[in-house]
This record gives sequence, C-alpha cells and structure tokens, in this order.
Amino acid sequence: MDHQSWLEGIDGLASLYSFDILPDGSFSEIRLMGVNKQNVGMLHFSPDAPEFYPGIPYRNYWMDLNFERYVYKSGSEKKSLYSYVNARGFWLKGFYIPISNLGVPDEKDGVKTVYCLYILEYANDIETESMSQNSADVATAVTNISIKLHEMQDFYQAMAAAAKEIKDICGAKHCSIFTVDESRQKCRFINQDGSNPELLEKLAAEMDCTPYEVAMHWKEDLAMSDCLLLEDLSVIKERDPVWYDSLCRHGINNIILYEIRCKKALVGFLWAANIDTSKMMQIKKKLELSTFLLGAVIQNHQLIAQLEERSTIDGLTQVNNRNAMNERVEKLVSGEDKLPEVMGIAFVDVNGLKAMNDSCGHIAGDRMLSKTASLLKLAFGDYEIYRAGGDEFVIFCPDITKEKLDEQIEQLRSLTERTPDISFAVGTVHVTGGYDIHKAMQAADERMYADKKEYYRLHPEKAGNRAN
Repeated sequence: MDHQSWLEGIDGLASLYSFDILPDGSFSEIRLMGVNKQNVGMLHFSPDAPEFYPGIPYRNYWMDLNFERYVYKSGSEKKSLYSYVNARGFWLKGFYIPISNLGVPDEKDGVKTVYCLYILEYANDIETESMSQNSADVATAVTNISIKLHEMQDFYQAMAAAAKEIKDICGAKHCSIFTVDESRQKCRFINQDGSNPELLEKLAAEMDCTPYEVAMHWKEDLAMSDCLLLEDLSVIKERDPVWYDSLCRHGINNIILYEIRCKKALVGFLWAANIDTSKMMQIKKKLELSTFLLGAVIQNHQLIAQLEERSTIDGLTQVNNRNAMNERVEKLVSGEDKLPEVMGIAFVDVNGLKAMNDSCGHIAGDRMLSKTASLLKLAFGDYEIYRAGGDEFVIFCPDITKEKLDEQIEQLRSLTERTPDISFAVGTVHVTGGYDIHKAMQAADERMYADKKEYYRLHPEKAGNRAN
C-alpha cells in the first residue's frame, strides 16, 4: 500500500509507525513508515538524521519513552489512546489510532506486524476543555492536589502536603518536589516533612556535584521528554551512571521523574521512587495535570521571593540594603520590633574607593566592595549587615557585650591586615537601656568619619578627588 498517499489525506501533523509482536510476546523496535507534508519537519529534528525510507527505526529521528509506551499499547491492544501533555512549554495533544488492512499480511511465521497512526496538535497555551477530558479518578486526584497547594499560606507546607498526596497517588515509598530557580541557580528539596536541605546536600554529594548541577543532570536524563516513568533503572544506568549508583545504594528499583515547567521555564522536578508500577498509565495522567498546577505555584513563589530579595538585598554585595536598614530602624522606633536591651552599632566605610574607581574603573571598585562585604560577613556573620549606600556599611549587633563588640572589630581589622588591598574606617557605639537608635547611629557615624579623616591624613595618595 502507498502509505504516503494515504497519510496526505489526513489533516494535521500525521505519522505512521509499525512494530512487530514477536512469538514470545515481546515487541520489536518501532519503525517510522511515513509522515505527511505537514509533519515533514520531524525528519529534520536532528541535524544528523539519516535520509528517510519507509521502515527506518524511528529513533534515528527522536526518542521519547512515553511516546513509545503509547504506540506499543495502542498497536498491541488495538485501542485508540489520547494524551495531553506539557512538553518543554508546549501543550501537545496526541492521538494514537491502531490501523489495520494496510494491504500487507498481519502475521508471518508467528510474527505479527501492527500499525499505529499518530496525529499531533500543539499550542503555546493550555486549553481548559482539553484538561477536562479526563476520568473521574484523575479529576479527583488533581482537585485534591490543588486543594493541598492552596489551603496553606506557607509555601513549603503546601508543597509538603502536595508531595504527600502525590506519594499516595503513586503508591510510592519516596516522593519529593525539587524546585529549581534557574536565574539564581538555587534548588530546594521538599518531601512530605517539608524543606530538607540536609537531604539535598546529601543527594548532591553522592553525585559529586552541586544541587543545581543535579537538576541539570536530570534535565539531560529526560532527553527532551517531559517525564520518565521507568519500571526498572536500565535507562538511568545508561544515561546517568552516577545517579544510577546513588539510586541503587538507597534500594530504589523503579522511578518517576517529571519535569515541572511554567510556560517554558523550568521550575522544578517531581520525583517518586518504588511506585506501584501496575498503575503506571493512570499515574501518568494524574501527574500530567498535577505538574502543571505545581509549576504555577512554584513560579509564583519564586517571583515573589525575587521581588522581596530585590527590595531588601543589595545586588552587588548580597547583604541587606538601605531599604532594609530603614525598615528595621522604623520598626525599632515604632515599637513593632522590640528594642534590644543592649545594642552594638558599627559604621564601616571603605577607604580609597574613589581613587580605585578613578584609576582602575568601576568594575575594580565593585570588586573592592564585594570583597569588603565578604570580610564583614566573616567578622559579623551572626549579626545584621547593611550596605547603607556607596562605600558605607552599617552593622547592628543586638544583645552584644562591649567586650564582644570590640573583639569583633579587632577581628575585622586583623582580616584587613591580611588583605592589603582593602582598608576600612570604623566607628562604633555600644548602648544600653532606653537609648535613641537614631542618636546612637549618628554617634557611630561621626566616629567613623573621624577614623576616615585620620586615614587620609596618613595616606593622602588614597584620597584622590574624593567626594567623601
């Protein structure tokens, strides 16, 4: 039969596949028999793809284990199947239709050849009515997860509750949600007990990489698919031997790894292990929609976190910014935050920043500020560090003794002695009882400027044409 002429009569992105059911009940590889003109682009998906001929192994062009699962099930059981998935930010409708009477013998020498027509539709945005075309148990499962995600205000508690619900759906021994913030290269490991940084670090250490690198490994392991639903670990052993070894050490026999995206942005992974494999297809349908819900909630949390961070964190030095300092002072003055009985305040100003900017440029000056912040974190990491603006930093040390404050300042000066390209002017006050926070800050500021004036008297070459 002329497969090509037949395919051209089908509207949409159509392709025809075949495989053999062998005498022992196993399946051969899937063969691509033809594509219509609307779908010819798939033949050029890989720049190294060979020239097409009817019956060429389909993996010469692309590979998706979930697609293969549907083709095998549709062809062998003579069932029409439908899938609706979010793959790399595109919503894909897949129609799998078993085909008979193609003018070739169905069976020869105990080998039965079957055919499956695949028609693909895709869109950038989700279609509500397509999501609603699911069974009652799928709808109930997705509704329950949605409730878990929105009944708690705390993000991590909501994620933990969703992880527990998904664990039950999968009949899994382990289940976690691994959030990924690609812009900041930060990850979180959340299971039914909540956020678990210890397990995150342990997992990364076992794979000899950072948590973010773990996520990038998983991204590669998916091989352009939206998920892996594996009844054994043979695929992981082939694609990611390091992860395979880690899984084996923990007694894991099978696994689900689902990519979580919001639109086209990767925001996490859903990970379940030692699942009930008899429910694999039902699990897939439930998780396809659940990961969509998870993606929206995770991205919203990340956007809010980024906005909050930008409003309170100095982008260059990654310490609290002036907005955060002013807010802290206002709360202390208004009584919203209790005024500590004892407070140490230090004003620290970088010596020679103006000369550095003038002679070497602002990039060198920024490096100087970043290194300054690093030294302040080493000396005052347990306290509140703010970049008040320009080359000036302010440190609040609640409940510190006068001796401890002096000790911290000496530690800071010792650090600068071992860092010859960095020098500070420092002014401190130590106040107790019913003090005025504004006056205390002013006193520390005045002492800092006195220290700075003395520095420039001794080192006039560092002053440059400075404004302060």
